[in-house]
Amino acid sequence: MEGPSSRVLSTPDRPPCPPGRRDSGGVAESESARDIKTHFRVCRFIMETGVKLCMRSVPVATACVLYHRFFERAGLRDYEPYLVAMSCLYLAGKVEEQHIRTRDIINVSHRYFNSSSSPLECDKEFWDLRDSVVQCELLILRQLNFHVCFEHPHKYLLHYLLSVKSLVNRHAWSRTPVAETSWALLRDCYHGGMCIRHIPQHIAIATLYLALNSYGVELPVGEREWWQVCVCVCVCVCVCKM
Repeated sequence: MEGPSSRVLSTPDRPPCPPGRRDSGGVAESESARDIKTHFRVCRFIMETGVKLCMRSVPVATACVLYHRFFERAGLRDYEPYLVAMSCLYLAGKVEEQHIRTRDIINVSHRYFNSSSSPLECDKEFWDLRDSVVQCELLILRQLNFHVCFEHPHKYLLHYLLSVKSLVNRHAWSRTPVAETSWALLRDCYHGGMCIRHIPQHIAIATLYLALNSYGVELPVGEREWWQVCVCVCVCVCVCKM
């Protein structure tokens, strides 16, 4: 599949990707490492574009998962990753019921790569790009067998934070940005394949655990570990809602 308009995805304001660098042993950077960096940059593009489109955190997370799931099945060199990312944003808006117009996605993407250029005009090139985004959306749906609804760690992390907060002195909790750090770590998990390799509960626990350790917050010691208590509380809440 050919990539979208060069006017949108050309990057005059951003430095080109460096060629494979060499380590101390003179070995060229592996293809796998370059792919990881590419996926990181594209997911950062998804997140920054999502913020500019005023998308909620869950739709942006869905877009990242769609992207990773797609390239789990497809080759990075067979498809333009930024076109796939734009289509993932468009599809994620539908899945999470926050519909985003293709025109808005294209304009924000154009601005992302060409911050000093004038807005796109509604000419043939624009409509060709719009058609590419829509066609790529259909490709993603077929590639994923229309399985595009995912469970995210966000709701679990919220429950775990509330549970842990009740175990900590409120003054100590207010002095340390554990919640903000946990959400930031969770957001970072979507830059790579971690978000599709682990279950949401484990990701939520891991981000909270790292945030607590980062600030040296100690929790009361009981018969069970705090994370075991959090998981039980979350399971009980979910059962009550059923």
